[in-house]
Amino acid sequence: MATKDKNKQEETAQEPQVEQQQDQDQVMDQEKEETVEEQEEKEERTAEELLQDELQKEKDKFLRLFAEFENYKRRTAKERIELFKTAGEGVLKDMIPVLDDFDRAILEIAKSEDQQLSEGVALIHNKLRNTLVSKGLTLMEIKAGDAFNADEHEAVTQIPAPSDDMKGKIIDVIEKGYKLGDKIVRFPKVVIGQ
Repeated sequence: MATKDKNKQEETAQEPQVEQQQDQDQVMDQEKEETVEEQEEKEERTAEELLQDELQKEKDKFLRLFAEFENYKRRTAKERIELFKTAGEGVLKDMIPVLDDFDRAILEIAKSEDQQLSEGVALIHNKLRNTLVSKGLTLMEIKAGDAFNADEHEAVTQIPAPSDDMKGKIIDVIEKGYKLGDKIVRFPKVVIGQ
């Protein structure tokens, strides 16, 4: 009997230990569940944060691409306007010597006595000049006595100035200059005083 009592006592003594062990196991299981849940939340947050970061990067790419496209549109529109302004520049440049020839012809024909020839050439000259002016070609107005500007004039030669006030100024215009809009297509050739 003593052994039975001893076994009972041991069982009774083991029961609280088993219960205590079970309680500890339950607490550990709950803690494990909580840490697993926390880790899942962190993973969810990090996945959410990753998605937010990725979304922000895509938005940034989109904005940059949109800005680049807007700049492209502005640049091409500006180039198109410039192209229309100067589309016939080559042809107009080629017509300038013809205009010069007409100016020389009018001077020579004026010396002759044939009035009808002089008027006919003058009419053709005016028609050509008006056509070129309507296309944007303008004559640069320069005359003797104007100040020489290297950005707008081409000095062909220098001669001694007839007076001190003509030093560094235009003495004579050899060839007229022309502009197409704001751009000089042919610089006037001038003689300056030194």
